[in-house]
Amino acid sequence: MQLIRRVDALREAVGALRASGGRVALVPTMGALHAGHMNLVAEARRRAEHVVVSIFVNPRQFAPEEDLARYPRRESADARLLEEGGAAILWAPEVDEMYPEGFATSITLAGPALPLEGAVRPGHFDGVATVVAKLFNQVRPDIALFGEKDWQQLAVVTRMVADLDFGIEIVGVPIAREDDGLALSSRNAYLDDVERQAARALPRALGEAASAIKGGMPVAAALAQATKRLHDAGFDPVDYVTLTDGVTLAPLDQGAPGDRLLAAARLGRTRLIDNVPVSD
Repeated sequence: MQLIRRVDALREAVGALRASGGRVALVPTMGALHAGHMNLVAEARRRAEHVVVSIFVNPRQFAPEEDLARYPRRESADARLLEEGGAAILWAPEVDEMYPEGFATSITLAGPALPLEGAVRPGHFDGVATVVAKLFNQVRPDIALFGEKDWQQLAVVTRMVADLDFGIEIVGVPIAREDDGLALSSRNAYLDDVERQAARALPRALGEAASAIKGGMPVAAALAQATKRLHDAGFDPVDYVTLTDGVTLAPLDQGAPGDRLLAAARLGRTRLIDNVPVSD
């Protein structure tokens, strides 16, 4: 596996992969890799002959009060995992390579980027879209894979790729979970032992709400019940628990094909997100 930090070297290496034949897949990450990320790499290897994984903690998607400085960084350990997982290239640029002096361009989003995380974290998805667009232009993959845990991000990237004619196949990979249901996340490392036990309430509350909606409970009542369960478990604040259209992220007051139940809440210093399908 090649570790590359400069765009010119990346393009040369990807060009060599293409010359050898086959498709190129990109798995964008911010590092601190876990089994969920490695599922993305494994799926990428099933769908393409060559896999490029990026690790870049993108400052443009963090608000000033968010956890950029303490976001976990474990490049050496991540590189070992990726080499074992069969990645061809680890693209790990420094900030000044991604955003050189004088950088003055960004993508501004609407549509699925506006509600939920977009409302709670203004500008977050503009930062995500800008760095993902740069990664697409740097690697020029045939296919890119994203985890469904960040469901809204997946919807935003899918919309951007369609709107801007990138010509890249976007694939969502199902959420990887611990045995007790908690979605794998790099931020789980922030939880202490007590918080980790309490965190189980998030997937359980969503699962119960999804079952209740499928069983005929009014959506508003099911969402209120899930919100109360999270508060009772120690989550505060609960930013949202909502049923949405899985593509547009528009709120729904009843179940419909392709819908998604999404939640975000803080447990101590750690903000967790999760989602489950309801009508599928």
